[in-house]
Amino acid sequence: MLDIKNNVNLKPYNTFGIEAFCAHFAEINSIEDFLTLLKTDIYTNNLKLVLGGGSNLLFTKDFNGLVIKNNLKGVKIVSETNDEIIVKAAAGENWHNFVLWCIEKGFCGLENLSLIPGCVGASPMQNIGAYGVEIKDVFSSLEAINTVTGVKKEFNTADCEFGYRESVFKTKYKNQFFIISVSFKLTRHSKLNTTYGAINSELEAMKISNPTIKDVSNAVIAIRQSKLPNPSETGNAGSFFKNPEVSKEKHEELKSTFEGLVAYSLPNGNFKLAAGWLIEQCGLKGYEKEGAAVHSKQALVLINKHNCTGKAVFELSGYVLQKVFDKFGVTLEREVNII
Repeated sequence: MLDIKNNVNLKPYNTFGIEAFCAHFAEINSIEDFLTLLKTDIYTNNLKLVLGGGSNLLFTKDFNGLVIKNNLKGVKIVSETNDEIIVKAAAGENWHNFVLWCIEKGFCGLENLSLIPGCVGASPMQNIGAYGVEIKDVFSSLEAINTVTGVKKEFNTADCEFGYRESVFKTKYKNQFFIISVSFKLTRHSKLNTTYGAINSELEAMKISNPTIKDVSNAVIAIRQSKLPNPSETGNAGSFFKNPEVSKEKHEELKSTFEGLVAYSLPNGNFKLAAGWLIEQCGLKGYEKEGAAVHSKQALVLINKHNCTGKAVFELSGYVLQKVFDKFGVTLEREVNII
C-alpha cells in the first residue's frame, strides 16, 4: 500500500551521505503504487525526483518536492536459445547483485560492469560503462511508464539514443518516464573483454591464464576496490567527471606538451582523455576543502571526507574544473546529477 511521508532526511538514500530533506517521500514497491501516486495531489502539485540507489547525484540543498524511491524488485529469464538469453530485471534491483546473479547462472556480458553502485533502472539512463563495456552493448529493451499519462511504453536500443553516459532519459525525455524494468541480451559463450585497463594484469597477479566470467568479475572488483572508496565507509558517487573528448589536433597539441598523456582513439577520429589523469597532473589528488576532498587514490572521485555539505563538494568540483582548464585548455563535465 502506498505510503507518502513528509519531511524525510535523504542522507540514507544518497551514496555521498549528504544530509538534505525533501518535502514528500514515496516508496514504490509495485507498479500499482506508482499508478496510485500519479493520481494524488502531492504528485500533481510538486517537483519530482526519482531515486534508485542514489549513487549518481549530489544534493546541494533541500529538495522542496516529492522524492520517489524506486523499490521494484524481481529478475526473470524472458527467453533463451542454445547461446542467447534475454534477462529482465526490475528497476529497483541492486545493480551489482544482479550482475552476480547473471554470472552465477553462467550468463556472459555484464562481468566487466561488476561493483558499479546503483540500481538496474539507472543503468540505461546514463549508459553506464566500465572496462571497455557499456550498457548499450548488452541492452535489449526497457519498460517505462509515462509520468503524465500513466501509459506503459517499451523502448528498444535505437529509441534510447545511447551516447557516452547519455540517453534520451537524460535529455529529451528527462523526467517524462518512470523506468520499471530493463532487459539484457546475454550469451553463454561470449568472448571475454580483458584488454581494457588493468584486467589482464590483475588476472596475471591472480595466476589465472584461462579466465572465466567469474574470474573477470573478480578482477574488476579487485581493481575497483583498490582504487575506489566504499560508499558505506566514505561518501562518494564514483566517477564525478566524464572523460572529455577532444579533436585530433587538440590531442596532438597536448601530447607534444604533456609527456605520458593518457588518451584513447575514437571511431570518429577524436580522442578521449582520461579525466583522472588530467586532475592528477594538476596536483589535486588528496586536495581537501571544507570537508570535501579529491580521493587520494583516484582523482576522478570526489569524497565526503569529513561530514561535508553538498555545496562544499560542488564548489570543490568547480575548483577542479578550473584547474584542469587552466593547465590543459580542456573543459571537464560533471557526470553526477546536481540537485
